[in-house]
Amino acid sequence: MKLNILNKMSKVALLGATLLGPVGCKDFLDEQAPSNLTPDNFYTIPDHAEAAIASVYADLRFIGDGAGIFSTNWQLLEAMTGTSTTETAQNSDLNNLYGLVHDGNTIHVVNYWNGLYKVIAQANQVIEKVPPITPMPDAQKNKILGEARFLRATAYFMAVRLWGDIPLITKPQTVTSEDFQPSRTPQEQIYNLIVEDLKAAEGAGLAWMDVSGRVNLAAVKAQLARVYLTMAGFPLNKGASHYKLAADKAFEVITYANANPTVINLFPTYEDVHRESLKNRVEHLFMLQYNTLVAGNPMDNYYPNFKPVTYNGPSGTGSSVPTSSFYNSFEPGDLRAKDQEGWFYTTYFTNGNGAPFSLGAPYVFKHFNRTANGTAGVAGTRLNNLNVPQIRYAEVLLMYAEAQNEVGGPTQAAYDAYKRIRDRAKLTTPALGTFTPATFREAVWRERWYELCYEGITWFDMVRLRKVFNEQTKGFDNFVGHVNQSSKQALQEKHLLLPLPKQEMLNNPNLKTQNPGYPN
Repeated sequence: MKLNILNKMSKVALLGATLLGPVGCKDFLDEQAPSNLTPDNFYTIPDHAEAAIASVYADLRFIGDGAGIFSTNWQLLEAMTGTSTTETAQNSDLNNLYGLVHDGNTIHVVNYWNGLYKVIAQANQVIEKVPPITPMPDAQKNKILGEARFLRATAYFMAVRLWGDIPLITKPQTVTSEDFQPSRTPQEQIYNLIVEDLKAAEGAGLAWMDVSGRVNLAAVKAQLARVYLTMAGFPLNKGASHYKLAADKAFEVITYANANPTVINLFPTYEDVHRESLKNRVEHLFMLQYNTLVAGNPMDNYYPNFKPVTYNGPSGTGSSVPTSSFYNSFEPGDLRAKDQEGWFYTTYFTNGNGAPFSLGAPYVFKHFNRTANGTAGVAGTRLNNLNVPQIRYAEVLLMYAEAQNEVGGPTQAAYDAYKRIRDRAKLTTPALGTFTPATFREAVWRERWYELCYEGITWFDMVRLRKVFNEQTKGFDNFVGHVNQSSKQALQEKHLLLPLPKQEMLNNPNLKTQNPGYPN
């Protein structure tokens, strides 16, 4: 595995630092010349630690990087779900994802592997190199290390769910490292490290929320609830013990939110979810940070296929658009399916702020930035500084409802958490007494499909549950055999994992066998 990016640490760190703003300065006569900085002499003052953690945050943005014409890396987690399709046909790799015929050469697969391991490599540097920095305030040092542990855990959590057994690397690597060509580690050991990292981050003295976009305690606890919920299901099947861990951890966030509703809460409207002025606040527990000075929001693939919804006139590629079957499956009256009010739009304003016109089909509105693109009679700023949500409080409520039901059936608290999601959608919820554990389970799953769609979450639900939402029956099919409405192709056992990138296997013979069902 080639991780020579470590030798370029200083360049990446300085680029990443621009995302989080100034990190302090010293007289330049007291510092190493930037061209002479290496991982060995870079970590000497607190400013270096701040720049280094900023570079890890910056590397998270690989998810929004390009993956060929009319495509972006993030589409890997959406194209296979069956909830979206494409109006373009120019990108063969993206078409292969939609058609469930991807392999180890598919660019999105390769880019995710490289991107995640780059985050891990940078985080390993911070975790290894920051502790010896002296003098440095303990609180600052602990905070940076907690953030690095969270970011490493997040990268590993995504990677282990995508590929199963993967290399476990916890130290900076060089060409002389014993594990420079690592073998695959059983995924339970990967999960053990993830939990260990998140528990360390939990005790790092982080604030409950951080409007700068840095890791906060609410995000750590929510991510830990996610991990426990995943471990309870497939493939580890930890069951009741981990459902309880997930419920308890999610409830910690809920308890804090109930006591501090102006700090953590659901937004009153869906518009607030994609409002620039509310980034990193209230419902948004953790986001990928975007600013046009460094990197603009990458979600333009959701814009309609060359229709004039933005200040650019006819623009957008429609590389990811909702399947009509998923859009039509929302309950009547669900605000999430209402034009320009929820997650979709079927009309907009010509060139962003002109006369209204029909789009002719539903498109994803969840990541649309009115501030940048304009709205009725108001010209856009042309600067898309919208962040990309990674953890919302809405998910915490649904995690608690699901996990608590598995522990003790549909309790009042689980029901209340579930009902809050439906209340915002202006839906009537059946009384608690009408639910059994089985019917409540599927009711919560449905809300996850509707509430969290197009946020890179649905695919992971499909894998951990081994179930897929059926838009026609409103029930849940077994994963294997479910026919995706985007491709009309059935999911197979092999699709539970991605193939390892072919070039990575050529470079590292210790990876050995490919995941089942894919060619070596």
